[in-house]
Amino acid sequence: VAPTTPVCEVPSSAMTGTVVQLSCKEMEGSPPSEYQWYKNGVALLEKTGTGSARAANITYTMNKKSGTLLFNTVTKNDTGEYFCEASNGIGLSQKCSVKRMQV
Repeated sequence: VAPTTPVCEVPSSAMTGTVVQLSCKEMEGSPPSEYQWYKNGVALLEKTGTGSARAANITYTMNKKSGTLLFNTVTKNDTGEYFCEASNGIGLSQKCSVKRMQV
C-alpha cells in the first residue's frame, strides 16, 4: 500500500540551546514508510558515524524509521523551512506541507 500524506509536527519557534524534536508519521503505508527530512528544500543527511557528520557540523539526529528529527541543542543556523517525505517503494512518495521553525 502506498503511503498517505504524512503528518509533520514542527515547532514554529524554539529557544537557542534547547532540545527540539520534529516528528513525521503516516499510518497507511505497507510496508511501513521510511522518512526523509528536508530543510529549505535540501535533503538532510542521516548521521551515520563521527567522521562525515562532524565534518558537516551536523547538530541533529534523523531517524528514518521513526520519522523523528532531533536537535540536541538548536542554534540560529537551524532556523528554516522543514518538511518530510514518506516513502516505502510503492506508489509515489508523499510530502507534508512545509513548516517554518524560527530559532
